[in-house]
Amino acid sequence: MTLRVVGAGLGRTGTHSLQLALAQLLDAPCYHMMEVVGHPEHVGMWQRAIEGDSVDWDELFDGYAATVDWPAAAFWRDLSDHYPDATVLLSVRDADSWWRSASSTIFETGGQPRPDDPLFGPLFDMTQALLTRRFTPDWREEEAAKAAFDAHGAAVRAAIPAERLVEWRPGDGWEPLCTALGIDLPSEPFPHVNTTADFRQLTGLN
Repeated sequence: MTLRVVGAGLGRTGTHSLQLALAQLLDAPCYHMMEVVGHPEHVGMWQRAIEGDSVDWDELFDGYAATVDWPAAAFWRDLSDHYPDATVLLSVRDADSWWRSASSTIFETGGQPRPDDPLFGPLFDMTQALLTRRFTPDWREEEAAKAAFDAHGAAVRAAIPAERLVEWRPGDGWEPLCTALGIDLPSEPFPHVNTTADFRQLTGLN
């Protein structure tokens, strides 16, 4: 199996909903940060990628048909080059609402003390390195983070040909995905999951 969709959208742009939607449309798993939690052996591979070492993408994504969310979104250039026939999916929202969501969820957990845990300690370190080195060193600061978010989207739009790029916003639902993939629209509603409240309850931030 090869990737049919390379997700270039950053976390808190509807990526968990997209994970479920793409898995349904493509009848195969979609890689999301939650997959790293379930595959601790992947943490070291991502750490090497962050450090600039080569990674066997085919090994990492064996069995997957798509990617969304961090950490894969930070490597959209590498992945779009490695999988030249894949659609590039840029999930977006306005920078202000994105910051409100990110700062209350993933960035807040990233500001917690490092967990003393054989799995979540290395995952925490990897996530910190990813944000600092592949997003912005100032990801805890609102204006710097919003600027990096907008710059990320602009870089994707500038590099990927329009016929290969799908830009998707939460609320767009199935249609842009199905049109790009040549798949009929499902009859069931588009999945909407992992709101800010959901995330905070799941991670104990409330």
